[in-house]
Amino acid sequence: MKQQIIVIKLGTSVLTAGGIHLHKPRMVELVRQCAELKQQGHHIVLVSSGAVAAGRSQLSQPCGDSIAQKQMLAAIGQGQLIHLWQTLFALYDIPVAQMLLTRADVEHRERYLTARDTLTQLLKHQVVPIINENDAVATSEIKVGDNDNLSAMVAILANANKLILLTDQAGLFTADPRIDPDAQLIAQVNKIDDALRALAGDSGTSLGTGGMNTKLQAADIAQRAGIETVIAKGSETNIVVKVMEQVATSTTFIRFDAPLDGRKKWLLCAPKSTGTITIDIGACEAIAMQGASLLAKGVMAVTGRFTRGDLVTITNPDGQLLAKGLCAFSEQELGMIKGCHSSDIANCLGYKASNVIVHRDDMVLL
Repeated sequence: MKQQIIVIKLGTSVLTAGGIHLHKPRMVELVRQCAELKQQGHHIVLVSSGAVAAGRSQLSQPCGDSIAQKQMLAAIGQGQLIHLWQTLFALYDIPVAQMLLTRADVEHRERYLTARDTLTQLLKHQVVPIINENDAVATSEIKVGDNDNLSAMVAILANANKLILLTDQAGLFTADPRIDPDAQLIAQVNKIDDALRALAGDSGTSLGTGGMNTKLQAADIAQRAGIETVIAKGSETNIVVKVMEQVATSTTFIRFDAPLDGRKKWLLCAPKSTGTITIDIGACEAIAMQGASLLAKGVMAVTGRFTRGDLVTITNPDGQLLAKGLCAFSEQELGMIKGCHSSDIANCLGYKASNVIVHRDDMVLL
């Protein structure tokens, strides 16, 4: 089997076996499987939930569910969680390292590259990175919000071959298997569309922050980056090894054959858009079918506030998302030149400027 970089996301329901505290026997079994894959030559990265659950087990009195209280539990539990992982992996003489990330760490290009370089060095030295969102300090503006999407970002940072999302369900079903006995497992997905998204529900437990919907978001990001994604049931015996042997009961999202380059991977996984540009049908076809840059002639409307270099979303006349990219103009400048020919931009603004609105090298199709 070809050596691969594998990112494994472990949800709270998996690590607690459905309870409210970390389930050590389950964690021991997961570590054993990771050690087996390490022996086969694979590199392992864990995106681990469980800090809040670990913190809850350290308090003698019950705690509420406010943001401040959850952040307190995460602050208490994060050290406990990494210590437990360190102890379990030490049984197999495998060193581990902790990385706590927020959205700001991947939105900022320099910090993104730093995180990528750190991950690369850890894997080079046969260390298992254990990654979680920095819940103790993250605010709503910088939170990724769930470890499913975080794991997709980590998979891109690690240049992974495969992303495994372990949860309390065997995969994506045609209906909710908890209430519909006729629900059928969807074994393979080539492309995520609106019909598939309609099948996704809310979080299956009160402990987790991500449901099937966030897993589809993560799979969509990973697919476009050229990373195969698998959703599988974390409680199934030897599940990680079975996924690698392609014999697991699971849902596999086939990676796209033309993965994005490094800069576009960053655009795909990282920044939040600050504005929207609506473009006409001709511009849509040029961008989607011909790989063209966005020109001022094709711009119909501009909404939101942004400056030069900010990320914007690009939609078709019906408001459907087409792409996102780095805009070469502010929203005020773009409002002055929308619909103009590129040769007229300098005259409209009164100074020399770029002849494209969003260059194709700074754009990722969605």
